[in-house]
Amino acid sequence: MSTVAEVRPKESTIVRFFAAPRPVRAAFAVLERVAPGQGARWAERVWFTLPPVNRPTTPAIAPGTPFAVEVNGHRVVGQTWGEGPAVYLMHGWAGTSDQLTPFVAPLVARGYRVVAFDAPSHGRSAPGAFGPRSSTIPEFADALTEVVAAHGPAHAVVAHSMGCTAAAIAVCDGLRIGRMVFLAPMASPASYAAQFAGVLGFGPRILRRLITRVERRVGAPMRHFDVPELGRAIAMPKTLLVHDRDDASTPVSDSDAIAATWTDSRLHVTTGLGHRRILRDPEVVAEVVDFVAF
Repeated sequence: MSTVAEVRPKESTIVRFFAAPRPVRAAFAVLERVAPGQGARWAERVWFTLPPVNRPTTPAIAPGTPFAVEVNGHRVVGQTWGEGPAVYLMHGWAGTSDQLTPFVAPLVARGYRVVAFDAPSHGRSAPGAFGPRSSTIPEFADALTEVVAAHGPAHAVVAHSMGCTAAAIAVCDGLRIGRMVFLAPMASPASYAAQFAGVLGFGPRILRRLITRVERRVGAPMRHFDVPELGRAIAMPKTLLVHDRDDASTPVSDSDAIAATWTDSRLHVTTGLGHRRILRDPEVVAEVVDFVAF
């Protein structure tokens, strides 16, 4: 394991995927006092609903060969490019496979077959088990597992944000992956629960009930999705972590925590790229491709 050498200030871990208007915060404050169960039901709906996201422009590439697979009865679609060992691209929460297209041409040029797909309720894939604009980490992990089953062994997986958590869960559930690249990973959904409460303006009464509801929906305790701890439970594939110190969605301290417990990992910290521009930075793309090709 190696990390960057310089000392960095402690990062803020405020959730930035969405912001709550003042009336919403006021309503949650009232529900915290008088109806925490109702507040938890509302908070659960917000937790699992995809926020509207402005898609950044990504480089245009030639269309790949389209495919579709069934994931728990729901249609997941994607594309493949090139020939050779398969490298899978996995986007994050509220993302799409289009965000990862900067990796396609360089990987194909190095002799890899690139497989990219949209998770349930994302991009061009059909809604998942919980309807439009809603998904879960297990659903992401199931999608990756089914796509790999359809397209062959995973030489590598390149994942972004929550897609990294899903890839780690898939490995724990038995998916074999040669190498992994985690771009701006999230270390633990549990660590975000209190921050989520702060964004929406509710307190411990709603929060306790929210955690119970979230765990019921995903079918596992939140600690099951703690990425650093997963590396203590099983031997993870050789992993490259790339994280930007100016990321306002997942703090660089999340990658620090993963690198500290995943013994066969390396962390590269960038500056000025944020949470999404890291996906199309030429130097990051080149480093990722070199790591995949080893």
